[in-house]
Amino acid sequence: MDKQSQKIRVMFGRISKRYDLLNRFISLGLDTRWRRFLVRAAQLPDTGLVLDAGAGTGSIAIEIKKKQPLARVTAADITYEMIAEGRKRKQGCKIGWCQADALKLPFPDALFDAVTSGFLARNVHDIEGLIREQVRVLKPGGRLVCLDTSPVPDNILKPLVLFYYRYIIPVMGYLISGENEAYRYLPESTIKFIKPDRLAAILENAGLREVRFRRFMFGNISVHWGSKRQCT
Repeated sequence: MDKQSQKIRVMFGRISKRYDLLNRFISLGLDTRWRRFLVRAAQLPDTGLVLDAGAGTGSIAIEIKKKQPLARVTAADITYEMIAEGRKRKQGCKIGWCQADALKLPFPDALFDAVTSGFLARNVHDIEGLIREQVRVLKPGGRLVCLDTSPVPDNILKPLVLFYYRYIIPVMGYLISGENEAYRYLPESTIKFIKPDRLAAILENAGLREVRFRRFMFGNISVHWGSKRQCT
């Protein structure tokens, strides 16, 4: 495990017990809407096999099971504490859990009908490698869908959003979780993250076709999706 992955694993382990509550507060309650859109974009077959990479406490995986009860869902995350919290959730027992590094997935090629992720790409040092690895385990024709923050767009709301990121989120995170570092890292990593069109290009270069993305929350959140090219 590289140093960046180790740092992320330890940091998210410290906030695992309050992670879902803080996500709800920070997103102003909109995170559920984004996950539901992601699940629709995955176009998963009724009994399909899906991997949720960087699953955290399993919010996306659980949403998939709610919408498609017959789907076979594997939730993989590098942080054991996140997995432990996910297993405690109401539908956590209906999901297969796996501790794994998203850059080195322990699965064979072309296994899954869909691969999803939420707030993962921003937390890895090799985004191209991350997407290639997800495409590797995806069946030809299968969907890859990723949800993440985007750099603050240049619009009239930018000063307000930057203030919210740099001052409100760290204070909120500290008051609820007692953790300071993680909730200073979140806004700074968002500000430095690549733009949605650049991420779309990475998906295309990794072997996806019909790549699209949709922005939410005044452009500060993006959901990208694309289908793996069929073998020729």
